[in-house]
Amino acid sequence: MKNIIIVGPSRAGKTTLARKINEELNYFVVSLDKLVTAFQGAYPQLDIRLNWNREKTTDNLAPFIGHFLGTFSSNYGVAYELNLQSHAVKGNRFVLEGGYFNFEKISSVLKTYGIKELKDNFLLIGLVQNKKSADEFVSDFKKYDTEDDWTYGFSDDELREYANQDAIPFSRSMTDHLVKYGFTIYDTSKEREQVFDQIVEDIKSKLLSQITEQTH
Repeated sequence: MKNIIIVGPSRAGKTTLARKINEELNYFVVSLDKLVTAFQGAYPQLDIRLNWNREKTTDNLAPFIGHFLGTFSSNYGVAYELNLQSHAVKGNRFVLEGGYFNFEKISSVLKTYGIKELKDNFLLIGLVQNKKSADEFVSDFKKYDTEDDWTYGFSDDELREYANQDAIPFSRSMTDHLVKYGFTIYDTSKEREQVFDQIVEDIKSKLLSQITEQTH
């Protein structure tokens, strides 16, 4: 079974979907935000930080993500004279969710593990919100934000400014970027729970097809 990567802008539902996949398909959840926080605390000199410079954090984190995905996803390759196949654990699968991905740099690292195309080795899910207005973004921020979210406590005007200047443009630009790398795109602007149900069913179908191919 393939590991899963979920990518999308803030509040698109990445964490909620990952939890649902964990509950229904028993995938271990790896949060990119938590990895960034760990790097920020352990290696501040690497400039991998939350709520800072998104582009720099993404670029600086990319080599780690590439090696992480390669090491834990390759069941056949060899890297640094390590036989990865002999270290593979059957049924040990994870879903990695977050927004800090530079796939150009990540893909170049994955090639050293014998992984040529992301889409051939991972189930790729892109969550976007291209059908929401600024007011709808504000409403969702107020509904779903917790104390762990950096926009928690923002006024309506501050949330609206963030939606117009960051959230909406970023979601639209990310859509094109994810399509380029073979992601299946789902829009969670409306009826989020129904979209999540559909995604889980799609994953089950793809996993079943994969098992069928391996047994023939």
